[in-house]
Amino acid sequence: MKEITEQSVQAFEAHLYLNEKSRATVSKYVRAVRRLAAFLQGTELTKTRLLEYREYLQGKSRAQTVNGALSAIGAFLDFSGRQDCKVKLLKVQRQAFLDEARELSEAEYKRLLAAARARGNERLYLLMLTVCGTGIRVSELASITVEAAKTGRAEIRMKGKNRTIILQKDLRGRLLRYAKEHGIESGHIFRTKTGKPLDRANICHDMKRLSRAANVDSRKIFPHNLRHLFARTFYAVEHNLAHLADVLGHSRIETTRIYVAVSAAAHEKVLNRMKLIL
Repeated sequence: MKEITEQSVQAFEAHLYLNEKSRATVSKYVRAVRRLAAFLQGTELTKTRLLEYREYLQGKSRAQTVNGALSAIGAFLDFSGRQDCKVKLLKVQRQAFLDEARELSEAEYKRLLAAARARGNERLYLLMLTVCGTGIRVSELASITVEAAKTGRAEIRMKGKNRTIILQKDLRGRLLRYAKEHGIESGHIFRTKTGKPLDRANICHDMKRLSRAANVDSRKIFPHNLRHLFARTFYAVEHNLAHLADVLGHSRIETTRIYVAVSAAAHEKVLNRMKLIL
């Protein structure tokens, strides 16, 4: 392979599915490779050109975003037998503080719930309640079934790993009432009118529409931020990073550490309580 062809991209996509990558991961990886192909404009893929592309990305995106693209491209190069073209990821120091401009607070979460209810959107209200109350990924919503609500246990199978999520009694009751009211006797609860699982894009769109009514910055409103809020709240109660990693389905605790970073304001309160500035 000298240049990236559409045929090679499609073969890579099929390879990812065969290796049981999630739909979201496949989409992300394929998109990254297609963007590289657009940059190359039909020219040969070499390490020099990939270094140029890394430089180009650095001028447009944050280091974490650049590394995400390079990781996806690295997987493509491994698949294509072109490991000689791989470049190193950017070195990124782990952030000590979360970005308060992007992280959803508990108060903002409650305003989103109130806005969904005020609009009469019970499905969206319950969906946000479920994601934030369990810490699941939005891609795992299909595991929230009538059967799971009855037993209080949802079996999550994702990326070749299995884990069990506990559904609280109050949440179970709400989910079962919703299912009964909408004639859902079995299977996934969060579905379209045609019975298909909800699409991530539609969920994000519906949540964003709440921003004005809830007085929440739209940049903070996306499903994964509910998962982050769950993680921070869980850790504040239990202070057990390893257990939280298991609940979230993380393979590496380092990933979990990102989720529980405190704000700069919270860190300053700790410093003030230390009373070392005399």
